[in-house]
Amino acid sequence: MTALFKNLVTKKYLIVFCCLIIFSVGFSQEKIEKAVANRVELFRQAMVSADENSLNEMTAEKLSYGHSAGYVEGKAEFIRKLTSGENDFLSISLSNQTISISGNVAVVRHRLEAKTNDNGKPNDIKLLVLMVWQKQNKQWKLIARQAVKIIP
Repeated sequence: MTALFKNLVTKKYLIVFCCLIIFSVGFSQEKIEKAVANRVELFRQAMVSADENSLNEMTAEKLSYGHSAGYVEGKAEFIRKLTSGENDFLSISLSNQTISISGNVAVVRHRLEAKTNDNGKPNDIKLLVLMVWQKQNKQWKLIARQAVKIIP
């Protein structure tokens, strides 16, 4: 083989290799986003059912859970209020969700509409929510959440 031919073959393999890497990174990113979206959906279900075990498993020990009313709770208080009925979600609907991945952290934004019955008082709420998830021991854990009211 001539040096020119070897050079062309080498460049061709290099281009194919680079394309494969770019494709696999994109595929991996999509797979991670789907895993996070699944985790958000499981979290939504756990909030409606007030499933203490699931909520405990999906939240980080140092959870910072900010409410649209302006107060912030840790993990124990957040779970206690849901499981006691003090905060009671009858239904939750999520829309306009975006997920951004950076290493082992996922930032999720969505619109939340819910029917609640907090301390026996029915209410309809509309919020914009920011959630921060971190991969810990091969599981996505909620480490922070902040909501703001949508003002009509």
